[in-house]
Amino acid sequence: MNPQNKKIVWSLIQKKGDFLKGKLKPHPHHPMGRNPYAHICSLIKDKFNCSYKDVPNDSVDKLKRFILEI
Repeated sequence: MNPQNKKIVWSLIQKKGDFLKGKLKPHPHHPMGRNPYAHICSLIKDKFNCSYKDVPNDSVDKLKRFILEI
């Protein structure tokens, strides 16, 4: 993924993470609360089998839609 797309995608992750703050279910492994940004990155990794940074440029639109649907 090119640097411009990385910035755009990270911005989307931050906006969605801000939205999810305090809304994720509690988990015993996270006594201080869950990290919504890490949660989104984990979902991306599960869906695309790679980090958001490693998603090919031709799949960026699909990644953006996925983030918005979380």
